[in-house]
Amino acid sequence: MAAFLMAVFFASMTDREVSALTERMVASGETIDLSSVPGVKVDKHSTGGVGDKTSLIAAPLAAAAGVVVPMISGRALGHTGGTLDKLESIPGFRTNLTVDEFRAQLAKLKLAFMGQTPQVAPADGKLYALRDSTATVESIPLIASSIMSKKLAEGMDALVLDVKVGSGAFMKRQVDARRLAQMMVGIGRRLDKRVQALITDMNQPLGFAIGNALEVMEVSQTLQNAGPTDLTRLSLELAARMIYLGKVAPTLEEARELAQKKLLDGSGYRKFKEVIAAQGGNPQVLDRFELLPNATGAREITSPRAGYISAIDAAYIGQASSMIGAGRDMKEDAIDPAVGVILEVKIGQKVDAGGVLCRLYYTNDANVEEAAQLVEDAFRISGSAPEERELILEVVG
Repeated sequence: MAAFLMAVFFASMTDREVSALTERMVASGETIDLSSVPGVKVDKHSTGGVGDKTSLIAAPLAAAAGVVVPMISGRALGHTGGTLDKLESIPGFRTNLTVDEFRAQLAKLKLAFMGQTPQVAPADGKLYALRDSTATVESIPLIASSIMSKKLAEGMDALVLDVKVGSGAFMKRQVDARRLAQMMVGIGRRLDKRVQALITDMNQPLGFAIGNALEVMEVSQTLQNAGPTDLTRLSLELAARMIYLGKVAPTLEEARELAQKKLLDGSGYRKFKEVIAAQGGNPQVLDRFELLPNATGAREITSPRAGYISAIDAAYIGQASSMIGAGRDMKEDAIDPAVGVILEVKIGQKVDAGGVLCRLYYTNDANVEEAAQLVEDAFRISGSAPEERELILEVVG
């Protein structure tokens, strides 16, 4: 198997080979049958970034619009956050639903979040571990088949992919992100699923909050239409594409209007509260942030000089956040839900000398100095404003 992975790494695979591998991985375990749940089942998957909490915004908006959204999510590994960890920072929230509970909640609320069970695509779990030890993690065909096998095993009809590119993403170059997006869209098409992918910029964190409970707070603000512009824009676009693929709206334009309406009238926000309550959490956390885990210490990082923010290295911010306990290096590591980083500025903004760039929130002094240094190094300050970068770089499929 190690030899096979290395052969794929060096020689790549044809589209048909990737599809065949994906199908075998799906067939290696149980598939979740959602045929008893009426409606088109649409999932959303991100390839992972820093501050990327769009799943917790786009999924409730799409469900509020009438799309059935089965969310089988993962945990954080390295500097990218995991949806399950964010949800579990809500006291009492259960992600270990049984398949029957998952199905029943989808039928009732149109949205449910659960972790991947060992029975779903078990070959993927084994290959994933082996890819780590054979240094073949970065192979695009292996990434594509890994993601798609899990998605296809969960009984979805359509999928919206958010493929991140940039310093804080797995793919550093747009050409690689495009290849991955095309490969995943192709696998879906050949297996008769509707798939679209957005390639989005991850050169700076998404939104202002990085860290599990901090991101839940920002999700709450965004669902009440008071969130950061970049996060709101991307979440609305992802929700619109879910609504369109879910056949709730006949055109993408109408799907965008519907997503916007569900944000403005608060129904996405109410949907998220219903789901939190159904999965054992306290929905009051979205109104009263003191009910979430809160850090005990804070540290300001200030600007050494006046100027414009020309770059914020998302990977550095993610690593610093992980270092103080928001992420994990090994699957077994425990996460501190309270800690993280909150940015005070984004690329293009003007800052004074001594102005606050961001704040570090921690519960333990260990690694704070090192994390603060990393965060400081993440910011680039220049004399003139940088050119504006697009958030959504291209659409595939």
